[in-house]
Amino acid sequence: MRDVLDELHRRWAAGETVGVGTVVATFSSAPRSPGAAMLVAPDGTVTGSVSGGCVEGAVYELAQQVVAERSPVLQRYGVSDDDAFAVGLTCGGIIDIYVQHIDRDSMPELGDVVESVHSGQPVAVVTVIEHEREGMVGEHLIVWPDRVAGSLGSSRMDDAVVDDARGMLAGGRTGTLHYGPDGQRRGEGMTVFVNSFEPPARLLVFGAIDFAAAMAKMGAYLGYQVTVCDARPVFATKSRFPDAHEVVVDWPHRYLKAEAEAGRVDGRTAIAVLTHDPKFDVPLLEVALRLDVGYVGAMGSRKTHDDRFARLREAGVTEAELERLSSPIGLDLGARTPEETAVSIAAEIIALRWSGSGSRLAELSGRIHG
Repeated sequence: MRDVLDELHRRWAAGETVGVGTVVATFSSAPRSPGAAMLVAPDGTVTGSVSGGCVEGAVYELAQQVVAERSPVLQRYGVSDDDAFAVGLTCGGIIDIYVQHIDRDSMPELGDVVESVHSGQPVAVVTVIEHEREGMVGEHLIVWPDRVAGSLGSSRMDDAVVDDARGMLAGGRTGTLHYGPDGQRRGEGMTVFVNSFEPPARLLVFGAIDFAAAMAKMGAYLGYQVTVCDARPVFATKSRFPDAHEVVVDWPHRYLKAEAEAGRVDGRTAIAVLTHDPKFDVPLLEVALRLDVGYVGAMGSRKTHDDRFARLREAGVTEAELERLSSPIGLDLGARTPEETAVSIAAEIIALRWSGSGSRLAELSGRIHG
């Protein structure tokens, strides 16, 4: 829901009632992940997407119906449906979409959720999407690491769901949980959807060069919180990197070590070392390769790569740590320009994050979406 949250809040603040369809579960080759959302405003305006175009028309009509009837619906779309082709889901996947109406009465806590998201505080919206008892669907609570707002109807349900939701929130995971009708850990009768809003993953770009400007733009486009860092103040300026969220003048290794010690680096963090200067990148990579991050890549020619590895070994970096380094950085796309190189680096980050092969889909068989 993050992609429609600001528009949802604007409509909510204006006193409007909107229909929101959210992907809550996917099977096989579904085009969007759980949490993807589409908003249908009273004036018919659509924001967001739940299927990349496959079933938007059907969800649009269902959202209008839900708003009119004030009754949420959990709807499945997929190839198993007799009318699958009628709604357009021809990708071979199955998606469950929960459609609800949202206004000030149905979700008075939305303002607090938006404030938390904008301030970078983790928060999860937990909603009952299936229940054997009438009237339970749509009950929700808001879960922060240190507090809770709302209730699902009983302390037993709340206690069980809050514990599990906090575990999902800590891992940045969005998805469904199943319980007995009164929150029993083992049982059937209630399904809740946990929509986690953790702070965006970080992309740390080291080296204030033209390639870094293109990388910052690409990272921001992909939803990363982008920082560009360089020790040279004449180059590390906001005017040269307008797409970066932060431009830092500091020695790269010192900055990264401080960020890690402050807890601002995690397993989703991507690090792109574009300095290709030993006095910067060797001490930086010594720090980076010993952190639990999602990606570490370093730019340079084959010669630079060989020299860098020799220097890192001399500095005490182990072979296991060196295996974590993507060097030379990026996938083989034949990139030439800074913009093309940024696409190459981003492609490698995406491939490693989702265990993609980096091969052409036309040359593969099997599922496209993981």
